[in-house]
Amino acid sequence: MIKSKPNILLVMADQIAAPALPIYGHKVVKTPHLAALASAGVVFDAAYCNFPVCAPSRFSMLTGMYATRVGAYDNAAEFPASQVTLPYYLRAHGYHTALCGKMHFIGPDQHHGFEERLTTDIIGSDFALTADWSAPEPASPAGATLKTILDAGPCIRSLQLDYDDEVAHCAVQKLYDLARAPEQQPFFLTVSFTHPHAPFTSPQEYWDLYRDDEIDLPAVGPLPEDSLDMQTVWLNQSRRSDVYKISEAVARNARHAYYGMISYIDDKVGELLATLARTGLDANTVVIFLGDHGEMMGERGMWFKSTFFEWSARVPLIVSFPGRFPAQRRREVVSLVDILPTLLDLAAPGEKQNTVDALDGRSLVPMLDGRPIDDWPDSAISEYTADGVCAPCRMIRRGPYKYVYIHGQASLLYRLDIDPQEINNLSGLPAFAEKERELRDALLRGWDPEKIIADVVLSQQRRLFIQQVTAGNDEPLQWSYTARADDQQRYVRGAKASEKKARRRFPYVTPSK
Repeated sequence: MIKSKPNILLVMADQIAAPALPIYGHKVVKTPHLAALASAGVVFDAAYCNFPVCAPSRFSMLTGMYATRVGAYDNAAEFPASQVTLPYYLRAHGYHTALCGKMHFIGPDQHHGFEERLTTDIIGSDFALTADWSAPEPASPAGATLKTILDAGPCIRSLQLDYDDEVAHCAVQKLYDLARAPEQQPFFLTVSFTHPHAPFTSPQEYWDLYRDDEIDLPAVGPLPEDSLDMQTVWLNQSRRSDVYKISEAVARNARHAYYGMISYIDDKVGELLATLARTGLDANTVVIFLGDHGEMMGERGMWFKSTFFEWSARVPLIVSFPGRFPAQRRREVVSLVDILPTLLDLAAPGEKQNTVDALDGRSLVPMLDGRPIDDWPDSAISEYTADGVCAPCRMIRRGPYKYVYIHGQASLLYRLDIDPQEINNLSGLPAFAEKERELRDALLRGWDPEKIIADVVLSQQRRLFIQQVTAGNDEPLQWSYTARADDQQRYVRGAKASEKKARRRFPYVTPSK
């Protein structure tokens, strides 16, 4: 049991799939620093994001509430400045709070409770990435088509390397500053990297860690068109899978780059851990490593995120505090909304937490202590209302079962303990009718899809209108946090994020047709 307030270092990687990591069984990827962190920490085997796309996932984690409760419907949706977040709660307990790296805040509030930001964000904070359900067919405002996969490969420099090297440098310096400033302890430092997010361009030295012939292909290849669920059909349309065909050689090349990007992030984690040890901060600092969502990496013929299959929705979660928490693996189903109540429990051990809003998550501290929790719901809920689909979608994982609701379309039901590749859809089978009703009732409780549609469409209309009338002006919406005078020129601002990231690659690769 924790007796004093520990420092908290939260490290986040963007678009890192749990199944791609050795700590979850992958045989190829090299992550020695994460392996060391996991060997001394608590590894959660069934952790899920609550929204498989960047901004809403982060906002749900920071509020401890599902994204649709706070109006975070897509990557261009802000959430209210009046919403109480994890940094605010920790400040109430005497913590100094700082953010280094990506958090994808949209709108004029670029802190949401963090007392300081050490870097800008790699992505813009305006409404350029707003989804549009009124469009004739699903589309990606970020320009995320499968063309990105065709252009994967090694590089000497990229926009994402510029960004994450800066994030790591500022975070290491901040740890030194905090070690010399006891008045700023306890601290909550969030360090959020953009790797291994697409486009898949690995630093050459990390590419060279892997041989081409050792790169594994997806365990499940493209599936027959007539077997696909409607969420997959919509996403395939938005990513132009009919235009950009991905061969086995291309898929292996993209996975090669992705593995190199993960190893790059592993080294960044190693830098942070070494700094904690060098300063002595490791003696009283909880380290948490997690992802905001995963990446399909060609599994089922799919790429990127936005779906509830394991490679997209399941995330790594490691909590390490040697001497306080016993090293162990936990099999319970958990999700990122559990992070806020967990950290409040660590910040004020033994105190009853009276949060302003009713939270959707619960504290993991009893698990971290190695105790069983008899009343743990063993459930996680994830939802999706962003670009690439035409209706709200929601998933519940409870025990070994995963149920996916696609409004107005056929549902999916899998039993993951005997079907980890999610091949056999049990939905509609009489033997599983009772289990399906139970999961559907739990998933729809307090979540009205027709109201969600109305709220999402109105939000989109407002933001699209504002973006349209301001985009051509001399002073477009410039809410992005500025840490350096040239931040607005160095990083992605406006639409077509994928194309802008690709253009900043060196040596430049002529985009595939």
